[in-house]
Amino acid sequence: MSLRRETRAVHPPQPDITGSRPITMPIYQTSGFAFDDPAVFADALSRPDGAFAYGRYANPTVRALESAVADLEGGVAGIATGSGMGAVNCALLGLLGPGDHLVAQKSLYGGTAAMINELAERFGVSVTYVSGDDPDAFRAAVRSRTRVLYLETLSNPLNHVADLPGMCAAARELGVVSVVDNTYATPMLCRPIEHGADIVVHSTTKYMSGHTDVVGGLTVHADEELWRRVWRFSVELGATADPFASWLTLRGLQTLPLRMERHCANARHLATRLAAHPAVAEVHWPGLPGHPSYELAAKLLPDFGGVLAFDLAGGRAAGERFMKAVRLALLAPSLGGVETLVMHPATTSHRTLSAEELARHGIGEGTVRIAVGIEHPEDLWADLSQALTG
Repeated sequence: MSLRRETRAVHPPQPDITGSRPITMPIYQTSGFAFDDPAVFADALSRPDGAFAYGRYANPTVRALESAVADLEGGVAGIATGSGMGAVNCALLGLLGPGDHLVAQKSLYGGTAAMINELAERFGVSVTYVSGDDPDAFRAAVRSRTRVLYLETLSNPLNHVADLPGMCAAARELGVVSVVDNTYATPMLCRPIEHGADIVVHSTTKYMSGHTDVVGGLTVHADEELWRRVWRFSVELGATADPFASWLTLRGLQTLPLRMERHCANARHLATRLAAHPAVAEVHWPGLPGHPSYELAAKLLPDFGGVLAFDLAGGRAAGERFMKAVRLALLAPSLGGVETLVMHPATTSHRTLSAEELARHGIGEGTVRIAVGIEHPEDLWADLSQALTG
């Protein structure tokens, strides 16, 4: 066609790459894709593994991330979302309806706990909380309309370890879908699908992206039917991952094994020293023999994670003084980046919970959470030590 310059400006030529391929996944920063065949166009909007049509349904950069994480987790496919809570909501809202029953681990991330409360209040989803490491207690909690068992590999913030083999086996035996948040552990420390989980949830904001510059989430599915079911809901929910954020997460994913080694090593260094400090009443890190999940963690995990919590003997006042006194560690939300972050769960990540709910989670007024970065461990300890002394 002979086109005028106004039209050519709208339709620039695109290079056809043959004979080579990009080393890193390109960013497909486009909201949609054009078709030559109407039938292919229609098919692309009906399934998660069809041609690319519209960004809310699928995107090549986003799919590359989904495939990469699904491969690391040992699942058949993934669904990337705009945040970790987007992934949690896709899984729970895609599986639960009014009047259904959910069994959840007692110790959970505050955002997830708040969402479960919303499910109960808005949609009449009944909830029973169990310890997460007692399959018999789960079996006793199951009802005729129990649809989902929700666990965290390492709970936020106290690092309770779920008995994934026992709990997931019981769920499968009873026809209940098991959903496991593996954000703290990452597939470098645990692959819940190998222990029988049906769906694995991640906040890719954390360790997977690893550089505090992305907000994202992802679900990985052990079963294709469940993947398609949750995908259909996720498309309607609109919790879509952004191509650029997905590209940044893919870049971070390449160094995840190296970073996790350093996070875990630094956490061990700090946990051991904190446990011996007179200002600290208790340290919550499953690599310490005194932790209630120590034996289970030693069986399931090759290392114990890069996040720890501790209770200060002086309660909330001591916690506030400590957080004001740190100099190297940053007073900030989230975790999994290269820098060390500290926060007070009762007034931040778990602020929506009542005093009774905080007690159920085991979170005290003097509980402090540290997301340990990859700095030199002696520099980190020097900072924490002076803050504890102050």
